Amino acid sequence: MTIKAVIFDLDGVIVSTDQYHFEAWSKISEEEGIPFNETINHQLRGVSRMESLDIILQRATKTYSDQEKLQLAEKKNEYYRQSLHHLSPNDLLPGVEYTLKTLKQNNIKIAIGSSSKNTPTILKQIGLDKEFDAIADGNDITRSKPDPEVFLLAATRLDIAPEECLVVEDALAGVEAAIAGKMNVAAVGESLRSSDADYYLESIDELLELVL
Repeated sequence: MTIKAVIFDLDGVIVSTDQYHFEAWSKISEEEGIPFNETINHQLRGVSRMESLDIILQRATKTYSDQEKLQLAEKKNEYYRQSLHHLSPNDLLPGVEYTLKTLKQNNIKIAIGSSSKNTPTILKQIGLDKEFDAIADGNDITRSKPDPEVFLLAATRLDIAPEECLVVEDALAGVEAAIAGKMNVAAVGESLRSSDADYYLESIDELLELVL
């Protein structure tokens, strides 16, 4: 395997903002009188905000117009964005800083491939806004994971062929997206449950053994 670039999902791989998402969706659900719990929350991993809202609204007792859905999604995002101000470089997940530094020292390109439209804010808060060779996020795409669009865009911006990229993902939808994009994929966190990944990492720095 020749890997010239590593494309990282952001949330759950570089930093965890899961709790902030959960709290924001919980607040929206409570306001609307819709059941919501950790099990439902897991279904939202790796998918877009509007798709997440659709999953939550499946349990609603009323029908929402497209305009009402947009308003709910924007309110949820505002709750979430307010919480992001608490993020700092101290919230980087274990091994991330060392892994990124080592990859760069060995001339391996690094990129972010995230469905989140808040990617620029998050990266700035954790001090990594200038560290990546390319960034593709929810602001750039029309189809979220498991569609491979965001990863293929990251590869294009890196000028690296998809088959020479390794994606690091913690969501099952992200693993599917990487496979659909003809990329190698390493599972971490929640996606260790996947039977389709090429590699399984207990810690992110283990990927250095794969590419160096």
